[in-house]
Formats: sequence, structure tokens, C-alpha cells
Amino acid sequence: MHPRPRRTLKVAAATALLVTAATACNAAAKNGSPDSADRAGGGGSRTSFTLVTPDAVGQNEFLKLAVTGVEKAAKAHDGSRKVYQSTDTASRQQNVQAAVDAAPDVVVLVGFEFADLVAQQAKAHPKQKFLMVDACTTKTFTNVSCAVFREHEGVFLAGAEAGLLSESGKVGAVDVLDTPQFRRYSDPFAAGAKEVAAKTEASTRFVGGQSPFDDSARAKEQANTLLSRGYDQIMAAAAAGNYGVFEAAKAKGAHAYGVDVNQCPSAPGTVVDNVIKRTDIAVEKGIEQALGGSSGTTVSYGLKEGGISLTGLEDGVGSSQCVIADHPDVLKKVEALRDRIVSGKLTVDDPAAS
Repeated sequence: MHPRPRRTLKVAAATALLVTAATACNAAAKNGSPDSADRAGGGGSRTSFTLVTPDAVGQNEFLKLAVTGVEKAAKAHDGSRKVYQSTDTASRQQNVQAAVDAAPDVVVLVGFEFADLVAQQAKAHPKQKFLMVDACTTKTFTNVSCAVFREHEGVFLAGAEAGLLSESGKVGAVDVLDTPQFRRYSDPFAAGAKEVAAKTEASTRFVGGQSPFDDSARAKEQANTLLSRGYDQIMAAAAAGNYGVFEAAKAKGAHAYGVDVNQCPSAPGTVVDNVIKRTDIAVEKGIEQALGGSSGTTVSYGLKEGGISLTGLEDGVGSSQCVIADHPDVLKKVEALRDRIVSGKLTVDDPAAS
């Protein structure tokens, strides 16, 4: 598996549709909701794709991008798509079963929550193609493709921004757990800062506890510990606890960095930039590869493939509400670092590499 922090915009609306059966999906189609199974093109193609999400999409930009990816794939193949939204373990199981029963060309699932379910279904249905995004099964299956991300490359760039913007020369990170996989969100942040400001001091605090992914209070506490010691740029890699980090930084006039999607609107003037995962690209390209006979492989998406980026490096940064939009000089230097990484001239160490 390739564990990751749970999506930090886990604010799925309680009224969001939960599609657990074909009848529910058909009803959604009639209502023109995001769960519509209408054919994307005008032809008679029978190509179809089904996306299963671990949470209701709602305003979750991370999952909305996944929906966009499957929609683009359906349009490209003059096919159709369905989106089954889950809310808990039971609905994930029901939705995966419903997706497999419908026998689409590719079943797409986002998140480590589906690893065990996919392993079971892949073994039971060897002719069904699966695409897992942001995770993978422990065992390799010839009918399961995986799309994972090199988050550490984007975190390195965010760290460079922090190093260039820090007034105290101290940058820190609040991470969910002290494991190699999650250190991808903290160690490269320090490395990026030191790349542009060699004397930068860096430190990481971990949320831990009983609910490391959902404990905003503990995340805020860890952020305050760093802030009290003069750290003025904080990487927030605390999943749902990111908002606690943002609150702490705002109160002290410091800055923070988000992950997965643009979190700047949640704390304008505080959040500098975000390490974003382009799930739409991973879904669209992953489907193409599965259809092209590359099923059973794992593809890694980083800066070079466009799967990882910063909000500051994307179109529309001017309206992003991110602090980095006011620092074009910093962005120019970060763009140069990105180009070095993409060309292979600069390698970012991966804490999770064996």
C-alpha cells in the first residue's frame, strides 16, 4: 500500500447523494447530478467507466478532480460513466460490489480505503479491470492498475517558498504520524527550504494520538509549539487537522502551507501555497493505460507528469487567495527548481523509498 493523509477537505455535505445501486444511479441521472450515467458522447459505444469515492464528493476538490478525470475519459471514448459516492465502510463495500456487478470497462477507486476490497474483487473477477488512485493493493494483480503520487517533489518546492519567505529562518511542519510514508510531507519541506537558504532551521511535530487524521486540536497544539519557538512558516500535513494549524498560524501572524487541493480560501492571508494532487490526470491517464493493455502496473505521477504541482504554479493563481500570488519573484525561483527536478538535474530524496 501507499498510505497517505486523508483528504484535508473532508467537508462532504450531509445532503450529498449516496449511490449504492443501479436504481439510485438512474435516479441521479434523471436529476442531472454529478452521478449521472448519461453517455458522454453521441455515438453508440458501449465503453463505460465507474468511479467509486471513499467519501461523498460534496465540496471536496480532491474528489471533484477524480470525477473530472472519469468524465474526460468517457468523453474521449464516446462512452458513459457512473460515480458511486460513499460515506462509510458499509457504503464503500456496497458501492464496490455494485460497480463490479455492472461490469464496466474499468472500475476506478480513489484512496487506500479500497485496497482490501479491490484485492478481494480482483481475485474473484479476473476479467474486470480496476484502477486504484493514490493507493495500491499489497499484492500485485494482473487486472489492477495503480496510480500513485510523488508528493515529496511538490513538498520540496513548497519548502523552497518557505525558505525564501521566512523572516526568522525557521520553518516547520505538523505531520500526522512519524512514519516514512508521511514524512514525505515534512522532510522534503525542510530540504527545499535549505536548498534556497542553507542556514534554515527546520523541525517537525507529529499529531499522533487516537485520531491523528481528524484531531484539529492536537494539530493546533503542535503548531503552537513550533510558533512559540519562532517558526514562521508551517507545512500543514495533518489531514483534517490542517484547519487547526491554519488557526494557530493566523493567530500568530505566521504562514502555513496546505496539501492535496487549494486550501488558501479557508485562511486567506495565512496559507501561502498548496501541494496539490491532480487526481483528474491520474484517473484519465490511468484509464487509457488500462484500456491499452497496461493493466497490472503501477504508475507514479510527479512534477514531470503533471500529477503533482503547487497552486502557485497553476493557472488562476491570481484568484486563488494564496499569499504566494503576491510574490512573483519567489514563484520565478520555484519554477526554476521545478524545471531542474523535471529534467532530472535535481533529485528530491523520498523518505518512503526503501
